[in-house]
Amino acid sequence: MRNCIWSSLLLFCIVFTSFSQSKSIEKGTYSSTNKGQTIKLNFLEGNKYELVLSSGEYKVKGDSLLFSQNKKEDDAFNLTFKNDRKAKKIKIKFLDTSYYPFYIGTQKGAESVQYQRLSDIKTKVDPEFANADLEFDIDRTDYLYLVVEGYETETKLYKYALPKDVSEVTIKYDFDIVEDLKIFGFFDKKSNELKITGPSGKDPIIFLSEKGTPPPPVASNIIAIEKQSISNWTYPGKESLISEDFGSETVDSASPVTDSVAYPLSKFDFKFKIENNLKDALAVTKNAKSKFLVVSVDSKNPSAKADFDSFLKDQESQVGYNMYDAYNPEYDLFNYYLATSEDKKWLKTNKITDDPSVIVLNNDGDVLATAKFGLSDKNPAFEYYFDKKLKKANILYSFNKIIKNKKATDADLILAFNNATVTELPYDYESDDVSNEENSSDFKLVKVVLDKKEVSQIWKKLIEGHQKDTKPNMFLVETILKEIKNQGFSKQFFKDDRVLNDTDFLSIDYLIKHYNAIEKANAEVDNTTDPATKITNLSSEISSALQINSYVSGEGVEGNANQNKIISIYKKLITIGKGGFECYKNYFAYLSQESEGSTNNTAYLKEFNAYFNTYLSSEKGNAIEKLDEMYTAIDPNSQYSYDGWNSFKDYHSNLCNSAAWAVVLKPANSGFMKDAINWSEYSLIVAKNNPYYLDTLAQLYYKDGQKDKAIITQELAVKFLNMDVEEQTASEIRETLTKMQNGTY
Repeated sequence: MRNCIWSSLLLFCIVFTSFSQSKSIEKGTYSSTNKGQTIKLNFLEGNKYELVLSSGEYKVKGDSLLFSQNKKEDDAFNLTFKNDRKAKKIKIKFLDTSYYPFYIGTQKGAESVQYQRLSDIKTKVDPEFANADLEFDIDRTDYLYLVVEGYETETKLYKYALPKDVSEVTIKYDFDIVEDLKIFGFFDKKSNELKITGPSGKDPIIFLSEKGTPPPPVASNIIAIEKQSISNWTYPGKESLISEDFGSETVDSASPVTDSVAYPLSKFDFKFKIENNLKDALAVTKNAKSKFLVVSVDSKNPSAKADFDSFLKDQESQVGYNMYDAYNPEYDLFNYYLATSEDKKWLKTNKITDDPSVIVLNNDGDVLATAKFGLSDKNPAFEYYFDKKLKKANILYSFNKIIKNKKATDADLILAFNNATVTELPYDYESDDVSNEENSSDFKLVKVVLDKKEVSQIWKKLIEGHQKDTKPNMFLVETILKEIKNQGFSKQFFKDDRVLNDTDFLSIDYLIKHYNAIEKANAEVDNTTDPATKITNLSSEISSALQINSYVSGEGVEGNANQNKIISIYKKLITIGKGGFECYKNYFAYLSQESEGSTNNTAYLKEFNAYFNTYLSSEKGNAIEKLDEMYTAIDPNSQYSYDGWNSFKDYHSNLCNSAAWAVVLKPANSGFMKDAINWSEYSLIVAKNNPYYLDTLAQLYYKDGQKDKAIITQELAVKFLNMDVEEQTASEIRETLTKMQNGTY
């Protein structure tokens, strides 16, 4: 019997019969953002309610829906700031401190981090625990650390850069960070039904139209500049979590914590090399390729040189701590130069008229950002987060520069697309990072607007022009893989959650054509010199992209053509012997969805039988040992690697049972009867005494004329019924046995 369980639960609705409706509570929608959550509570008719635990955005593509969640990062804390230059202290407002493994740390510049346990502060300022929230003051500081200590899990540590004039920080802790739900939607015009389904495409949840409810308010969050997951986190003088008394011990919060250091105790002795003139500074930055040049203009300040040197000293100290005990280019992001009177012509040419000001250039000497303040006034700006925003602006500027250059070569264009693809987005990617708005207290970044149609046409010509390549261009390969998975330049430039188009299918053909050469080149990759990222499993990468995009196939001639292309790609991978588990898994999910409304499952069962005979058949050896070999070969980043061996094993037993059950249900599939018996027997080798599987096998035996064997097997199905089997299903299994015994089946 088919075991229908949708593993990705979208929402749940509970009938609450004991609730006595109060006149003061009206039916409708209530929203809560308590503890950093966004939860919607709907009171319905008949004393029912529903909780919606996940929200986000959707886009309409024809009759299909593309869902995405708003929250892109796994920040456990939501921080909001208030500024007041006159404030001598910083007020901390920690909302709802009922969860106690919290620590708060402060750090001035590159000094040691000073930690206190939140429960200790609570005991001091609110000994009666009268308030759910906690308010206290701290001395002015540059960085704030928030720690959620884990006992059986890793400790989570977040570092935040505080604005220069901050006077108040409000902190919320998000207790339940919901994972990204990979769900898809399709609107059936004939039935007026909205069908929402998971990655497998099976067992959709059906929705009927209701009046909409207002969306919950969108919070403006401050993102941590650094995050760590730490096992056995501690600092000198810290008490063990096991003996923690959750605040019963009184501690003087005014007393300093001695030598409290969570970050490295040692540091690399890092020094900047400052050039004597702008020409040399530009040349050094150009050779560095991945760095930016920061030019400080401060000619009216008599202490400009001293301020510049002081700034550099602070930056050297911070960079040295980040590098720990050896040079790491990841943290050496900027070169610095103090402009002199000899640079007036260059400043005029670049229309730099403000003094003081700070100018940030890329390695080609193009101006990316300007600011109307002195360098020493913007220390926190040169942190990791600002670097990300600069990279985003630089990618847009450089890409536009290349495509507008009529002398740009094919190689130049490929590198431009590749650079845009592999550059990591900044944390606040959803906002307009490179806006051109005036703000005297921040940088003004260069703004570039790309034409989507023009970019698409250039990319199409590149793909078409490389179809006759005799060997793969690995820059192109890397760019294609990112693009077809909605992680490429389209996402970077236009924030599109796009679907596969003709150019994408042509790109996938390029990957399949050069499959063996790509695998060989990938095996020889040296990540320190080769630009291409490590491809764990090319077949898995392609099939994942197909699965993500296949749900938007749509109806009509265009939709059918797209479906046929998807099927064609799967078949090509299987034909060249590159099917593998991930490919087949997604292919089966697609085929089974396509055949749900058909009178037979011939196409699906034929493909499944080929997979079974190749990988699972008892002729290949011990079933469990063969599964273990397949599991070991899986991409470590795949779903089933994360879910573990038991999930992988259950998938295959369910897969075999579902295929066999299709033969039971549809007479048109009877040509697979003998095969289905093999599949069903296999499912019981992997998952012994499963009543669903026994029921399937018994009915196959009976239809095959093996009636005595069928009755014995069905008796076992009844014997192994348990509380996990739904009562209706259990009743059907018993009824089937009765029919077999009296000859009425």
